[in-house]
Amino acid sequence: MINFNDYFEKTTPFQQEQFEQLLPLYEHWNAQINVISRKDMDAFFVHHVLHALGIAKVQSFKADATVIDVGTGGGFPGIPLAILFPEVQFHLIDSIGKKIKVVNAVKEELALKNVTTYNDRVENFHGKADFVVCRAVAPMETLVYWVKNKISKKSIHSIPNGMLCLKGGDLKEELIHFPKAQEFSLSSFFKHSFFETKKVVYLPLP
Repeated sequence: MINFNDYFEKTTPFQQEQFEQLLPLYEHWNAQINVISRKDMDAFFVHHVLHALGIAKVQSFKADATVIDVGTGGGFPGIPLAILFPEVQFHLIDSIGKKIKVVNAVKEELALKNVTTYNDRVENFHGKADFVVCRAVAPMETLVYWVKNKISKKSIHSIPNGMLCLKGGDLKEELIHFPKAQEFSLSSFFKHSFFETKKVVYLPLP
């Protein structure tokens, strides 16, 4: 188990408790519906929870902000971010019903009032958000096509609204048409070897 106060100073005991509940919850649901690679469960907090929270190291969301998690899968990065930012509204979207079933169960068990789920394609979501987040869902060009009309024009953060994507490896080719994209290496924030090739890509939109 990770002490999240080592990485995020303002984590409350209640938030720490919510983080601790994630492992048994996902172990329970993963045995029924495989939403996380079984070999990854031994490193659950590093590979999934801390990885998701890498987005918060690049951008801390303000109260009353709205965030869309595209292709949330089993709830990553949306669920850990929703725990860390209880005053931010998160919309978790995935087209696969069984994955949303798991997310709904986790949401209910942790009493996450700031999470809304959608079993649908993001193109059919009609709301607007300050930021779109995702983890290894699709190439940047596809993501931008999906969400370019989902970003609010009014920005309340220190950086313009846009996308914050968890990606890995050499992204030069993928980002060639996005000169405004910025890459942040997660190894700058987390010392685990897992993060050596992991990045957050920020792209302002529109």
